Amino acid sequence: MNVSSKPERTRLSAEDWELAALHLIAEQGVGALAVEALARQLGVTKGSFYWHFRTREALLNAALERWEQYGEREVISQIEQIADPRKRLPELFRRVAHELQPHRVYASLLKALDHPQVVPVMARVSQRRMEFLTTAYREAGLPPPQALNRARLTYAAYVGFLQLNFTLGLPRLNHEEFDAYVEHMIATLIPA
Repeated sequence: MNVSSKPERTRLSAEDWELAALHLIAEQGVGALAVEALARQLGVTKGSFYWHFRTREALLNAALERWEQYGEREVISQIEQIADPRKRLPELFRRVAHELQPHRVYASLLKALDHPQVVPVMARVSQRRMEFLTTAYREAGLPPPQALNRARLTYAAYVGFLQLNFTLGLPRLNHEEFDAYVEHMIATLIPA
């Protein structure tokens, strides 16, 4: 038999598995993460998985690390490069508002805070985001206690909105209404 006549198999990278895991977590939660289901979804055998990961837990760790690094690399580090602190915060709000997939992952992880692999990641992510917000508010002119309180309020509004939206399906906003909400948040939370 001529081996070259067989259909060519797609080689998946560890990144492919991690991204598929994050998509599944976003859609169905951490508990739904299963090697066999992912392999079926990706159209490969479980052997492809074991080429990159020893266990489901190893995949979950790698996927969570990828999600965490995305927030650091793609959002926070880019926003930090904006020199004017009064422009930095509005840009952060607008940028974060339109990052749908990371929000879905975050909302699913909020539902899994009893999972031993999720807790440390969520603690690190939340701590880093709070530190970033507090620094941004201080650089925008708020005294340290007010900056910390404004950061808490901002982060609580973010988490609360995710919970309302992804858990309860509220509020149901079209694009224009959502953009108006984001602009209202900017006007309310960012010092003039």
